[in-house]
Order: sequence, then C-alpha cells, then structure tokens
Amino acid sequence: MKTAEDYLNGQILLIDKPLNWTSFQAVNKLKWALITKLNLPKKFKIGHAGTLDPLATGLLLVCTGKFTKRITELQGQAKEYTGTFHIGATTPSYDLETEIDQNFPTEHIDEALIHETVKQFLGEIDQKPPIYSAIKKDGVRLYEHARAGEIIEIATRKTTIHEFEITRIALPEVDFRVVCSKGTYIRSLAFDFGKAMNSGSHLTALRRTKIGDYDVKDGIDVIAFEDSLASND
Repeated sequence: MKTAEDYLNGQILLIDKPLNWTSFQAVNKLKWALITKLNLPKKFKIGHAGTLDPLATGLLLVCTGKFTKRITELQGQAKEYTGTFHIGATTPSYDLETEIDQNFPTEHIDEALIHETVKQFLGEIDQKPPIYSAIKKDGVRLYEHARAGEIIEIATRKTTIHEFEITRIALPEVDFRVVCSKGTYIRSLAFDFGKAMNSGSHLTALRRTKIGDYDVKDGIDVIAFEDSLASND
C-alpha cells in the first residue's frame, strides 16, 4: 500500500474518468481524498496530463508530487480513442453538448464510401478546433465566445492521425478507433468526416483507451481509488 511519502515523491495514477465529470473535478476529488485520507498538505501538487471532455470517458493520467514535472512529457504522447459518429446531422459543438442544428442526406452513403473516406484522414492533416473548446482567443476561451453567440475565425492546426479504423457500421451510427497526436480533436474529426462524405456527422460517444504505453484497462475509477485509501487510515 502506497504511503503519503510515495505520493509526494511522485506517482502516475491511471484513472478511468466517468461520464459527465470534468477532468478538473476528477483531479480535485483525488486531491481531496489524498489530503483527507493520508494527511497530505493542502498545497500538495497534483495535475492531469491531457483534458477529457465531460461527455468522454476513459484514461486520465494524473501525476502527483514531483511527477507533476512529467505532465508536459506525457501530454506529448500518442493517444488512442474509440467512439461513435452519428452520420447525417451536425451540432454546433460537434457532439451531444448542443442540439442538432442541421440534417443532411445519407442515402448515398454505403460501407465502401465510409472506408474510402477514412483514407483522407490518415497522416498529417489540417484540423480546425471546435468553437466549443477551451482554446483561448484574445484571452477568452472559445466556448465563452460561442455561448455569447459571437462568430469568430478559428485557425486550422496541423495534427497527425496515425491509425483510423471503422469497427462497426450500423447507420446512422459508425464506430471507430483512432490513434492520434497531441492536440487532435475527435469532435472535429467527426464533423470533418461527415463533410467529406457530402453529409454531416457529430460525435455521440468517446472513450480514451491509451496514452503512450498506458492503457485504461489498468485504470481505476475515481471513487474506487478513494475507497482504496480507506485502509490507510
């Protein structure tokens, strides 16, 4: 069983973030559990290596103590995601955070077109982040501009899709697995994928399964982690 000193010296916690939790909430819950269960100081350092949206689940790497210095290094590693695209409709946020704003034809879409379209997104691509994202423009986060109804220009960014495969087709749903570089927005990939098929698409499910060599299969739920500390009292 790990001690308070272990966490101060540095640990990498593999957390399986639940649905509807922000990454910030997950880290705060862990921090409070460590402080209260192991009597760690309130200024104890803890942070995550890569945000997951509230509507996404899966691997959140949380660094403690001296290992918070490794956050930048961990953020730069390739990430693997699985999830579901809904073909034929878009939302302003590119996911389920907002309501459908436009519907598109899907009669022309078949399995051959879906698999052929995947090829367009392999390798280095130009991607525009969603307007509903935490990126700052003019000192204000994009989602704040969006919620205020402001129309702003967002620059594209270079990102790399190392692997992209379709794992299930049951239109309007398409399941996928993606391995990508830091800074890739799967919501934007969903939107662009639909557009490339002369239709629309948005993300309805997302799970981060790997960061570098770290796998969510080895992860632990936030509440289960808190409970595991109880025996240290």
